[in-house]
Amino acid sequence: MAKPRDRLGAYRDKRAFEQTPEPAGGADEGGEGEDARFVIQEHHARRLHWDLRLERDGVLVSWALPRGVPERPEDNRLAVHTEDHPLEYLDFHGEIPKGSYGAGKMTIWDRGTYEAEKFEERKVVVCFDGEKVQGRYALFQTRGKDWLIHRMDPPPEGREPMPEGLEPMKATLAKLPGDDEAWGYEIKWDGVRAIAYCEPGHLRLESRNLRDVTKQYPEIGRIVGELGGHPTVLDGELVANDEHGRPSFQRLQRRIHVGSETEVRRRQGEVPVTYVIFDLLHFDGRSLLELGYEERRAELERLGLDGDSWQTPSYHRGDGAALLAASKAQGLEGIVAKRLASPYRPGRRSRDWLKVKNVRSQEVVIGGWLPRKGRREGELGALLAGYYEGEDFRFAGKVGTGFAARDLRMLRELFEPLSREGSPFSGRQPQKGARFVEPELVAEVEFNEWTNAGTLRHPSYKGLRDDKPASEVVREEPEDPA
Repeated sequence: MAKPRDRLGAYRDKRAFEQTPEPAGGADEGGEGEDARFVIQEHHARRLHWDLRLERDGVLVSWALPRGVPERPEDNRLAVHTEDHPLEYLDFHGEIPKGSYGAGKMTIWDRGTYEAEKFEERKVVVCFDGEKVQGRYALFQTRGKDWLIHRMDPPPEGREPMPEGLEPMKATLAKLPGDDEAWGYEIKWDGVRAIAYCEPGHLRLESRNLRDVTKQYPEIGRIVGELGGHPTVLDGELVANDEHGRPSFQRLQRRIHVGSETEVRRRQGEVPVTYVIFDLLHFDGRSLLELGYEERRAELERLGLDGDSWQTPSYHRGDGAALLAASKAQGLEGIVAKRLASPYRPGRRSRDWLKVKNVRSQEVVIGGWLPRKGRREGELGALLAGYYEGEDFRFAGKVGTGFAARDLRMLRELFEPLSREGSPFSGRQPQKGARFVEPELVAEVEFNEWTNAGTLRHPSYKGLRDDKPASEVVREEPEDPA
């Protein structure tokens, strides 16, 4: 067997020890034996990853884990076998300088002891006894230089697996509640709702209709590095601000309907998006769904999630009228009232959450359009809006303002494959000359009020929504919260 100092040759060749604080390794790193210490370091290098190191024959046999240590047996993860490291690395943490190999911040994420059941060239089976990682794991080579890490036993009792496919809890349109002190109040953000599933080295963003929108918002991906490898599920809103710093759903439109990765990156620079976080649903093996809103918010705020592309605004306990007035003065859409004791009910529209608006808005389904006349004859002049009342698709009037030139171009392109001969509306019909489409596209409009005939008065187009199925769009009226 080679001497340990020979096994550190690759490690030393990659480093200039006059520049990096990393240990060079002693001339004699011990001898043969069944050593039993391990360390896992969180490494904020060019890409965040975790380094697993097992003490063996005087050195630390090492793997880089791009997505950390799996918690469940069905979750195999990549493990990149790297060069052996010196034993001093069991205690190493610090900043590896820019320009050095592995540059970036390194912290100790977990450490402890392990028992080796098998330690072969292409397969290692160990049982960890660490502060965070406990249980039986296998590391094995697949083909070429690829390795995987696999959990062989169930996770410890008391740890709940991270949930999947959570539909966001919904708010009911209403007036301010009377029992003010029983409620927490937040700003209503004019964006796109998203649940964030955060795992070591990986983020998945799902819209309220459970569509994966992660690739559309790459700037949010770095949030996983702020969570220290803890599996976390967050609820929040993807928001783009206008030139005055106010949330703008219309501005966000430029990030919603984008196909190619190149175009996403380009628009990311033009229209940056912030993930505004307002709830914590799962953290480090524990579900928080049954906790009250106030308790969940306290745990969320302890995480300190405030970065370049994400933030956790505070909420106000009581004094809803004052926050509503302040939101109106700032030109914001309104506020959301959440009962302090309310648990989180995925997918449910609850009276425990109330949305109170300064400006009335409504989601509508596009059932057709009216062409312009005169000099611009044939161009899109107005949208024909509708909503569902049971199985019936009701006409809600025409929307003829609020469009930018790019909106008109995009809508006409979307209408082409949806064109149909007859009207999709039940009951009252739009005027002659209308052109109809399958009622699949959902838009948001602002308006003054509903008329006695059941149509929108002075509606203005805000943009398309791709996070809600058309069949769920109904007419909303403010309810009495009592």
